[in-house]
Amino acid sequence: MALSYETSGVRYDELDAFKRACQRAARATAGELEVHGYREPATTRGESAYLIEATDHFLAHVEEGLGTKNLVADAVYAASGRSFYREIGIDLVATIVNDLVTCGALPMAVAMHAAVGDSAWFADEQRTNGLVAGFAEGCRSAGAVWGGGETPTLRGVVDPKTIVLAGSAIGKISPKALRITGEVHDGDAIIFLASSGVHTNGLTLCRKIAEHLPQGYATPIGHGDPRDFGAALLAPSVIYVAFVRECQQRGLKLNYVSHITGHGWRKLMRLDEPFVYEITVPRSVPAIFQFLAEAGPIDVREMYATFNMGIGFAAYVDPSEVEATLTAARATGYDAWLAGGVKKDGALKAVVVPALGLTFEGDTLQVR
Repeated sequence: MALSYETSGVRYDELDAFKRACQRAARATAGELEVHGYREPATTRGESAYLIEATDHFLAHVEEGLGTKNLVADAVYAASGRSFYREIGIDLVATIVNDLVTCGALPMAVAMHAAVGDSAWFADEQRTNGLVAGFAEGCRSAGAVWGGGETPTLRGVVDPKTIVLAGSAIGKISPKALRITGEVHDGDAIIFLASSGVHTNGLTLCRKIAEHLPQGYATPIGHGDPRDFGAALLAPSVIYVAFVRECQQRGLKLNYVSHITGHGWRKLMRLDEPFVYEITVPRSVPAIFQFLAEAGPIDVREMYATFNMGIGFAAYVDPSEVEATLTAARATGYDAWLAGGVKKDGALKAVVVPALGLTFEGDTLQVR
């Protein structure tokens, strides 16, 4: 029987319902900003980053968690002695700041929240030194200061053998015209920026697959990739801040950007307004995703509904800006290409990948 994210224990319909309830309650508190000289701009609720608006700038805030990727690192460390906690530190920064830049905010300060069930977790210096070094490296890559953090010991809440990693960031948009507002139009182009692998989403399903492999995380993934399953899963996430910064410095207008994380390619239609997002150049599937599909097995629709499938970030631009945007991406070290376009088709909202026979309609993404 084919596996799915839901059968691994993650049910987005339940998670998203709670998120929407939080948004409704949170919106009612927006008036509290006035005493500080700020206000809540329209359309910020439901986006990846929360904005507050002043007269001449915006501030942005994001709170994010790593998920369960560190459990893969723990298993590989226990089995082979290879520590991937430097990579985990980079991952944690990436999952935070990649959300922050979706509104055009450049990160200023990032904080770490590291909760354990037993403070003895920090006694392993190889592991902790790797985590510290990776988080600092991620902050430098994002152009942000590591501003602080919290290390609670939550005995009875957190498994004493592991750690729960999360964090937050604040950023700034100045001048205000640099805000990415979601001003998407019929005919806009969609540019993809490649991921390095699974990044930080879908790991619960990946761990379930590892449980049923005779060699576990030591299983070679094949398909022309020399890595084993563990090493491939633990490749550090790409940080996309430099792309947004470069576009701003070159005066290029990004109509919208999307960080492709949970919900897979459905995240391409995160905007409220109905559009059809047609992907005509999906590229070949990276080896790690081919391996996951076969080892699950996981069907094609579930793969694209759960994983990033080699795409970490998407930018929506006017057709006249395509070449300049691709140049900016490549100048800052990203693998980027023109992947498709945006179409208006009445009230239809969908992601369509004709080459794969896939259509995800709007009701499959309920994050607002």
